Amino acid sequence: MKVMRSSTAKVVVVFVGEGLMTPFLRDYMTQNITGIQWLASEALVTASVFSGREYYPYMGGTIGFGIRKGHIPTLGDFLQSVNPKRYPDNVLVHELWESLYGCSPFPSSVTQMPSCSGQESLLEQHSAYMNTSSPSVAYNVYKAVYAIAHSLHNLILCQPGRGPFQNNSCAQSNNIHPWQLQHYLQEVNFQIGGEVVDFDAKGDSVPYYDIINWQRGTEGNIEFVNVGLFDGTKAVGQKLLIQEDRIMWAGHQSEVPVSVCSASCLPGSRKAVRRGEPICCFDCVPCDSGKISNQTNSVDCAICPEDFWSNNDRTACISKKVEYLTFDSLGIALTVMSVVGACFTLAVCGVFFCHRHTAIVRVNNSELSFFILFALTLCFLCSLLFIGKPTYWSCMLRHTAFSITFSLCISCILGKTLVVLAAFTATRPGHNIMKWLGPKQQRTIISSCTLVQVVICAAWLIDVPPFPSRNTQYEHSKIILECSVGSSLAFWCVLGYIGLQACLCFVLAFLARKLPGNFNEAKFITFSMLIFCAVWLAFIPAYISSPGNYADAVESFAILASSFGLLFCLFAPKSYIILLKSEKNTKQHLMGKEKK
Repeated sequence: MKVMRSSTAKVVVVFVGEGLMTPFLRDYMTQNITGIQWLASEALVTASVFSGREYYPYMGGTIGFGIRKGHIPTLGDFLQSVNPKRYPDNVLVHELWESLYGCSPFPSSVTQMPSCSGQESLLEQHSAYMNTSSPSVAYNVYKAVYAIAHSLHNLILCQPGRGPFQNNSCAQSNNIHPWQLQHYLQEVNFQIGGEVVDFDAKGDSVPYYDIINWQRGTEGNIEFVNVGLFDGTKAVGQKLLIQEDRIMWAGHQSEVPVSVCSASCLPGSRKAVRRGEPICCFDCVPCDSGKISNQTNSVDCAICPEDFWSNNDRTACISKKVEYLTFDSLGIALTVMSVVGACFTLAVCGVFFCHRHTAIVRVNNSELSFFILFALTLCFLCSLLFIGKPTYWSCMLRHTAFSITFSLCISCILGKTLVVLAAFTATRPGHNIMKWLGPKQQRTIISSCTLVQVVICAAWLIDVPPFPSRNTQYEHSKIILECSVGSSLAFWCVLGYIGLQACLCFVLAFLARKLPGNFNEAKFITFSMLIFCAVWLAFIPAYISSPGNYADAVESFAILASSFGLLFCLFAPKSYIILLKSEKNTKQHLMGKEKK
């Protein structure tokens, strides 16, 4: 009772008969413990001794399984007709009469009781004996007697040669062994009052129980109300029938009482047992990302398959979102920049072609200028290869196209830088280096420098080419489609070669920055290479730290930024003079020999 008073549990299962429950309940009521919901066993739930009104505040709402009531036809009439005269040899009838009337119809020196006729009428005080409204135990005895009767009947009807025993024999009616009757009892199957009576393989009978609820009667006493049924003949899931709206729980409440240490863990979480506490006391821990539980009170969370991820509620695995640099806002912005850059380059090419006979175009080596513009156009367009779903061919093409076009562009600028530097050196006495840098030699330099990059790319594609891959490590909830470079050494080699060309070009242009003349192209080449190197030096850490589609966006942006830098530094000053300052587009002005 101390435990019951202090515990947070408010439901008590009691398996005891009324004899042992009586003294316990007396002390329980003395200590005034209330609010307990009792779940009573069959022996207690139908005990009429606790039906008084004084028990209701403490035992009201009790619920449990009771032996099912059954109707025994003509039982009442039989009880009224029983007397010692009619059944003089029945010892039980003699004992009944002695108990009811305190006399013996057949007095003897042993009983020492007064004699009576044995035909006395049943009095009002004998109503308990005559009460057949709730013969639960008697009904089971009734069925048991009929089960034995049916077994004996089947045993007697056995036909020799078709019996169930050894050599198809039958039991001898004058010498029946218990095990023989046991066999027929195991096979018995009949109905009483709509109830099937039979036994399973273990010898257990089909269970039938009433669900009894203790409710307040009209006079404040306790009434045993039938609120359900347990029928063992029904299918699984249909055996227990409860009329929940008829149940009255402890404290005269219609709602089911709650008696849990911890509320049930909903789907999406798991149970974590509290150390040192009962197993029914636990915390509900949400499932980690990538794990789910779709049942109540799960003890663990299941891991989603590789291509799936948990939803926000952690109750189901859903397909991972697939991401790559597509034509979304970022992809569209890069596409527009690429197309605009290519258009600008073609526009400059058109301006140079229309003014190809003017001084500024001819002085700056028109053939190399067109080569550079062609290469820049390819550079702008190759950034488009980084947008879209990666495939085997696009992965190989995007890196090789980018490296070869940039190598071609830098090779052309390197050739132009050598020509500018040679032209300045040729003005000195005894230097005739220009004869070694004619148009044929310039094409050879450009072709040779570009060929080195082509060889590197070819070796890359033959050895370990780039290929599409699925990155699930950066963000476990997504699948990032990206192009793996295949060989990191080859990737950094092509970038290193472009960087080497750019550095060499920058050094040579820097040496020629102080050449005489109003239009010193070496200065513009120096600035263009400075911007180019700055962009690609910033690209390296940004590329390494960017995941998946963002790495492609960083590389695409670096291509566009460096291409715009080369285009504007090399061709914006020339276009300005051609279109807006045509008076300066003369050889004298460009050479600084204009008359003042």
